Amino acid sequence: MRVMILVTHLLGTGHLSRALTLGRAFGGNGHDTHVVSGGVPVENLSEDGITLHQLPPVKSDGVNFTTLLTEQGAVADGDYLARRKAALLFCLEQIEPDVIITELYPFGRRVLKGEFQALLNRAQEATDPPLVFSSIRDILAPPSKPQKALETEAVAAVYYDGVLVHSDAEITPLEASWPVGAMLADKLQYTGYVAPPAAGGHPNGTGAGEVLVTAGGGSVGQNLFEAAVKAAALDPENRWRLLVGGADKERVIRDLQDMVQGSNVIVEPTRPDFRQMLTGAKIAVCMCGYNTAMDLLQSRIPAVFVPFDAGGEVEQTLRAESLAKQTGFTVVRAADATPEVLVAAVQDLSGAEVQPLDPKQFQGATQAVEIVEQFYEKQKVRSKAHE
Repeated sequence: MRVMILVTHLLGTGHLSRALTLGRAFGGNGHDTHVVSGGVPVENLSEDGITLHQLPPVKSDGVNFTTLLTEQGAVADGDYLARRKAALLFCLEQIEPDVIITELYPFGRRVLKGEFQALLNRAQEATDPPLVFSSIRDILAPPSKPQKALETEAVAAVYYDGVLVHSDAEITPLEASWPVGAMLADKLQYTGYVAPPAAGGHPNGTGAGEVLVTAGGGSVGQNLFEAAVKAAALDPENRWRLLVGGADKERVIRDLQDMVQGSNVIVEPTRPDFRQMLTGAKIAVCMCGYNTAMDLLQSRIPAVFVPFDAGGEVEQTLRAESLAKQTGFTVVRAADATPEVLVAAVQDLSGAEVQPLDPKQFQGATQAVEIVEQFYEKQKVRSKAHE
């Protein structure tokens, strides 16, 4: 199969990371796989086994997801968005996919509806239309109005063959964050969690026994990092390591290093060996994006979740509260994340054990490939029957 995965990350890097993991699974199973990215290019993400196509990139204006900016920070005007749409349709023409997977849309990214709909319409007009799937994480941002859910169902009914839900239906059903009607329920295909293979220990022991603080790969989390630097000064028995991401990470790192008061703090950029470091860490202090949650569940390291909730975001809070029902995890609201509270939470979790999950639950990418392959084989059988 020729597979085309379309993804645009606007703030953090989780959407792109998950799309690449899915793409590598298709590529690893012998499929000609193309990931079309519409967000700002990101370092330290593997493109093995896939062809990556970069659209003119956009990003959000902080947590204002209705205003799109170019990589340089200018407003992405109509002409810029038209160039993106033309580039996307050119990719469609060149790839001629058998399968299209849209990451998050139509459940999100409605600010980019024009280009998504142009792609779906052009694909539907093809002589041999491709299969179309949506790829969504375990928890979505709930629709702010009932009409948005109805519009999503309408798009899914017309254009989509299935919805790949990267979750466990028994642990986190889609209904936990999104209304599911009868039509949509028939399209849901639960894959399990999408995650890379579990990381082994770090070959150099980097991160062993440390408190690892991360806010993912995006330009968020400065308040968390500042509280963590001050928390380390109150916790001299532990070494705290802060991993800072985002386009402005060099400035943020300098500012944080100026705040350091003791010798038990390391402030550095995000690292490609983070997952190996996590395996040997004592505790993580982190936000609760999808990929971070998967890393923690696989590593079985206790964690203090400080979920991202700026701009009315609730996704990470819902996920954190769900995970905190297990031992080894606790939730601290961002507004409550003072240095004293972080230290107390770390001390309370010292020595806690995280309940292991079946490794098969993390094979969502492989399971997604199998689901799409089954749809594709059925389509070929139907096509032959009509010849």
